[in-house]
Formats: sequence, C-alpha cells, structure tokens
Amino acid sequence: MKTTIRFAVLAATVLGSAGMASASSIPGMRGHDHTGITVPDMKQAVDFFTEVVGCKKAMSFGPFADDKGTFMQDLLGVDPKAVIEQVTMVRCGTGSNIELFKYTAPDQKDLTAKNSDIGGFHIAFYVDDVAAAKAYLDAKGVKTRLGPLPVKEGPAAGQTILYFQAPWGLQLEAISYPDGMAYEKGAETVLWSPKNPEK
Repeated sequence: MKTTIRFAVLAATVLGSAGMASASSIPGMRGHDHTGITVPDMKQAVDFFTEVVGCKKAMSFGPFADDKGTFMQDLLGVDPKAVIEQVTMVRCGTGSNIELFKYTAPDQKDLTAKNSDIGGFHIAFYVDDVAAAKAYLDAKGVKTRLGPLPVKEGPAAGQTILYFQAPWGLQLEAISYPDGMAYEKGAETVLWSPKNPEK
C-alpha cells in the first residue's frame, strides 16, 4: 500500500513538473528535422533538388562501411555489408531538410514505390502559385500529373495541389493554401507551414 502511494506521488510530481504532454512525447522533441531518401545516383539527385526544385546543398560526407563487423546492421538495420557511399544534406527554403543517401548493399532492391504502396511516400513543397510551379516544371521536362487541383470541400478546402516526379521516380508534390484551409477554423492544433515558419 505504501509503495503504491509513493509511486502515485512520484508520478504526480514528475508529470506535474514536466507537463502532461511530455508523457506521450519523445522527451525534448521539437519538430521535424529532415527526411532521408536513398537515391540511385547522387549527382542526379543533388542536381534535381538544387537546379530544379531550388534547394541548397549544405554538406556531403561519407563513405561509411564495416568490412568485418555488424555496425551497419546494428546502427541502421541494413545488411552488415551495406556501404553508404555518400550522404548529402540539402536545405529547402524555410522548410525542413532532405538527406540524400547513395547506398550499395548485397540485398539492395529498387522499390520505386507508388503513393498507394505500403511504405510509399512523397515530399511536398509549399509554393506561392501551383499553376506557376506546373508551368516551370513542364518547361524543365519534369513529369507532372493532373493539376493544379483546387480542393473545394472538406477540411483541406483552400489548398491547391500538383503531384510531380523526380527523374528516378520519387513522388513529389507542390501545394499552396494562401488563405489557409477550412479545418483551421476552431482547430485546437494547426499544422505547421513554411509560409508561416514562426507559428
């Protein structure tokens, strides 16, 4: 009984001093830092993100490998003989960063996932004008999909989107919502946006 009471007092003290939100959060979590992507050709990827999208290269490093042990498997969950030939970090406007990896590995697969595949993903870039983004991408020979598509109903009403594709198949999106989205009215949590990075 005394142990239970002591535990309850300790828990109340910790939660009270740290705030209730910390009980369901990685301690000290502040936000999204970067998204990592494995690419087939580092030069092609860096050229695409810097010369087409408009990101800026910040740094490159590597290679990393472990010929004798299981460091790569233990650290990254990859084949022990996997090699990271190079890592390049790019910064994209006022958004978070993208980390590009060039790997080789004995069990490497080319997934080139569609958005509908489990594990599929895309990276979205906020732009001021989706129609202008489409015209620019088309002129650069980048594969674009249907759009610009204005969303007129539901919680995402107010946004306009356009999907496009990197030369090696990575799915990307241009998105804009200059007047906000419908869900924001009365929302307890409003999504972070690169158009208002201070919020």
